[in-house]
Amino acid sequence: MGHISNPEREYRLLQQRLDRNVTGAPQSPTFTKILQLLFSPDEAEIARRIPSQPIPLDTISKKLNIPFDELSDKMTDMAQRGLVIDMERNGRRYVALPPVIIGFFEYTFMRTRENAPMMELAQLFDDYMTQDDRFARSVFTSQTQLGRSLVREESLPEGDYTEILDWERASQIVQSASTLGVSLCACRHKKSHLGKACDRPQKTCLTLNYGAEVMIRSGLADRITAAEGIGILEECKEAGMAQTGDNVQRKMTYICNCCGCCCGMMEAINTCNIRNAIVSSNWIMQVDLAKCKGCGKCAQVCPVGAIAIAEEKEGEKKRRWAVRDADLCLGCGVCCSSCEFGGASMQPREKRVLTPETLFDRVATMAIERGKLAHLIFNNHDKLSHRAMSRIVGVIEKSPPFKAAMAIEPLKSTFLNNVVKGANRKAKQVREEVT
Repeated sequence: MGHISNPEREYRLLQQRLDRNVTGAPQSPTFTKILQLLFSPDEAEIARRIPSQPIPLDTISKKLNIPFDELSDKMTDMAQRGLVIDMERNGRRYVALPPVIIGFFEYTFMRTRENAPMMELAQLFDDYMTQDDRFARSVFTSQTQLGRSLVREESLPEGDYTEILDWERASQIVQSASTLGVSLCACRHKKSHLGKACDRPQKTCLTLNYGAEVMIRSGLADRITAAEGIGILEECKEAGMAQTGDNVQRKMTYICNCCGCCCGMMEAINTCNIRNAIVSSNWIMQVDLAKCKGCGKCAQVCPVGAIAIAEEKEGEKKRRWAVRDADLCLGCGVCCSSCEFGGASMQPREKRVLTPETLFDRVATMAIERGKLAHLIFNNHDKLSHRAMSRIVGVIEKSPPFKAAMAIEPLKSTFLNNVVKGANRKAKQVREEVT
């Protein structure tokens, strides 16, 4: 590629490109500094031209007029730095541009990197994510979220244990994964550079299935066995961590082992009051007042502060007991593991939580809820035809009939699939007409 005459423009365009993702990337001088540290101007120009959905490398090579071998080397280098997603299917290489979350923030901190300004990046990311709530709200403000809480199976009552489905069991998810990888927890690693990390283990981020294949291919994760994955889960439970998984039923790509002091998702709950930043499990903590002593251990270990201790006088004595906030409870079961008196238990929620079936369903639903379906379907903004179609879908998203249909849960999946499939067919027709 030629010399970039206006680097600032390339970083601004890359920020705008990332902001079109369903989780967003609001403009900020801090974010611009992050992009400048991670991407060269040439890399920023390339990155903003790569779709968020995997595209063949040879297609990008022709589109950018860069020789295939030259672009292949660039993509390998950028993938190893966590700036692009690099995968191979049936002998053909594909690349995609990851979002900020879950994307190149995690990929930056999922391993040690002596040749990168990690402390500076940690401070910049921390500032960008916590100085105000704009970034957190761009990621988490809506109904459908990136992550869902996984209940501790050992905390469930024996009679109800059969009600938990395989995709709700962390152990089953790990044991049935086609590929497993482990990396450093990006959140605790970032905090460690700032001197703010807790003393819990860091090599705890599990990647699964094709997600693990991509991470291992780029050197961002180490391959492990299912037995090793189960061992990591048990170690993290012993350390008082909660399990948060990919918010899908099939082909999950990650399980995080989270603490309330470092986890970015939980930080959105604890500091920005985005109470649904993590989707709860289908279980909820119940207090048995006959057994609860009000010792406060459950409140201490709850990662999102969903438990408080109430107190009242009964004559000369004080009576204390735990009180659970139903709207805030993640249903993770950490509290039950801490209770010595049997006063905390997990019970099924009255209404089951809706979990998207696949990654496509989750991303498309998030796009609809955030008004970004047009960007999802037509993310090749270099083509005038795609910009025109993007505006059309944008109008559909804002229409009262669309919003009314999406408000009816039983119709949501069918309506969503038909809209997106129809739009994709139209997009294919447009591409065929102009290429």
